[in-house]
Amino acid sequence: MKITRLYTGADGESHFEDIDIPLTDQGQIGRLSTLIPTMGVILRETGADYDYDWHNAPRRQFIVMLEGTVEIEVGAGTTRRFGPGDILLAEDTTGRGHRSRTVNQQVRRSIFIPLD
Repeated sequence: MKITRLYTGADGESHFEDIDIPLTDQGQIGRLSTLIPTMGVILRETGADYDYDWHNAPRRQFIVMLEGTVEIEVGAGTTRRFGPGDILLAEDTTGRGHRSRTVNQQVRRSIFIPLD
């Protein structure tokens, strides 16, 4: 399963990396990854005017987009948009961090899954 990783490079800046989480065929129930230890689940809703300046991820966590779209900018000025069904692995807990803002003035709903 393809997801996007957001991490801090040796330059202290955040970067995007496309990674593939391996899935194994489990027959009738589909394809599954191995168990990923987590700490819990956080449900989040951000307003239509959400615009958060440079910040770090507070912890390593998966972010699963449910509704709305967010645009994330990293240090080199690269931006990517994430919408419903996208999964982001946020690991840029050090360095300058990233910027995030709402797209199209929409409320955004997402699930945060903190990792051990």
